Amino acid sequence: MIIAPAAPARAAQVLTWQGNDSVTAYKQVPTSAVAGETTIVFENSAATGNTTGMPHTLTFDTSTDGYNHDVNLNILANPFDANNGRHEATVTLTPGKYRFFCSIPGHSTMVGELTVTDGPGPDPDTTPPTVTAAAAGTRDADGNYVGTATVTVTASDTGGSGLDKVEYALDAGSFQAYTAPVAVSTAGAHTVKYRATDKAGNASTEGSLAFTVVEPAPEEDTTPPTVNHAVAGEQDGDGNYVGTATVTLTATDDDSGVDTVQYSLDGAAFTAYTAPVAVSTAGAHMFHYKATDKAGNTSAEKMAAFTVVAPQEPDTTPPTVTLGVEGEQNEDDAYVGRATVEVTAADTESEIAKIEYALDSGAWTAYTQPVVITGVGAHTVKARATDTAGNTSADKSVSFTVVGTGGGGGDCEVPDTRATVVIGGDDTGVPNKDTGDGCTINDLIDEYASYPTHAAFVRHVETVTTALVTSGTLTPRQRGTIVRAAARSEIGS
Repeated sequence: MIIAPAAPARAAQVLTWQGNDSVTAYKQVPTSAVAGETTIVFENSAATGNTTGMPHTLTFDTSTDGYNHDVNLNILANPFDANNGRHEATVTLTPGKYRFFCSIPGHSTMVGELTVTDGPGPDPDTTPPTVTAAAAGTRDADGNYVGTATVTVTASDTGGSGLDKVEYALDAGSFQAYTAPVAVSTAGAHTVKYRATDKAGNASTEGSLAFTVVEPAPEEDTTPPTVNHAVAGEQDGDGNYVGTATVTLTATDDDSGVDTVQYSLDGAAFTAYTAPVAVSTAGAHMFHYKATDKAGNTSAEKMAAFTVVAPQEPDTTPPTVTLGVEGEQNEDDAYVGRATVEVTAADTESEIAKIEYALDSGAWTAYTQPVVITGVGAHTVKARATDTAGNTSADKSVSFTVVGTGGGGGDCEVPDTRATVVIGGDDTGVPNKDTGDGCTINDLIDEYASYPTHAAFVRHVETVTTALVTSGTLTPRQRGTIVRAAARSEIGS
């Protein structure tokens, strides 16, 4: 807690608080004051009736709504402190209400309000501001401003209220706020009117400033134009332009302006450049160019070197695609437990852009690695490939059958007989039915098998449950419940 030091000198207004042995109220408090510098006296001493050494604080509230918060005062006083309980502080009060209290626990009812009113004000301001204006810039022999005259308006107020606004009007225009020097560049005679008003409403006498602006004399143009080139077109790996190279010239001149642009291709005579030049003849080329401005200045001759090569015949041949199936097979050539389909593609002219596959009636999917199919039943995998020239191969397909790991008929040696379909601990509530080959739905889903990715597991579940809907073992709604549970799981992640 901060103890305010005694003020070195008292302000014109002195307000005194006193404390004694009471914890419910100060002995003495002021209730009103006038705004301005004020000496606060807080005495909690034996002289004011404190016979027990009880400490009190005089604290001004700086957070409660409805009160002034601009005085941060917190004085702790008791009869045995270094000042014998009497402390002073100088503050500045503003019109409004202040709330004060004792911040020591148990003394919370020691609280009060101080109302502060305006004190006597200064004499009213009746003096208008003073305002002047001056023009600056380069002047000719007749005193005219060459190119631009910059007008600066200066105003001051000695009446005490301070400047409220400064305004100006150019020629026949209306008055507007002056915030920065005004640049006048239009050739001819001009008049700037100006005035100022202070915060007491006093307006200065309107002033005016007359001047003339003349055009600057043109300087002789001795600078040639700037001219550059750009070559555009399809390029091969060696930087040669395939089929056509198009040369574009750009020229600028900041003084008199560009008059002509000329070019010469491969030693031919210079000719006027009017549009981009397309060069389609195969071979190495030299393109010379230059520009002349309206003052007769000609740029240094520049050149561009490039080579054009004949375009290759377009690739119209699609890729070739092959499919292979691997896995353990039984005596009926069915794949036991799973089948792995690998797709390869080759292209003799372009590069392979993408390979896609579709499982059974599913949508086309990007092929990135061998596809593992574990769903029991007959399957067909289609594949296709597209090269970078946009040619797409015809669909290739392979068909095969996957059976359960229990044998050629798909019987499971130890079937999963849980009552409902459970995936990754998520009970779907769908009955775990016998699928008719000695296996249950849980056996076909095979959540404990190894899958290369989570997506591969979900695709496996989709394939298995699609077949079960076709056979009438599942309804479409039950299939959706199982597939969503597979998607929520982390199997294969």
